[in-house]
Amino acid sequence: MMKIVVTAVSVITLAGSVLAGEIEGVVTNYDPATRMIVLESGEAFRLTDGVELDGLKPGGTVVVTYNDGTTDATSVAITQ
Repeated sequence: MMKIVVTAVSVITLAGSVLAGEIEGVVTNYDPATRMIVLESGEAFRLTDGVELDGLKPGGTVVVTYNDGTTDATSVAITQ
């Protein structure tokens, strides 16, 4: 029984980490009205509820964590 529980917890933990992606890039545009951030690479992400970007400016470097298969940014860290 314990082996089944350990296996189930491992699978759930692994599944959670597979569903998130991360990208670092330079911001070219941020529109607070639409909550969209665009990177120099051309990739665009929509900030999910609860993600705030105080002090973000074009030209700044960020790390965006997003849900794989979507453009939903779950976290944005300003690095420069």
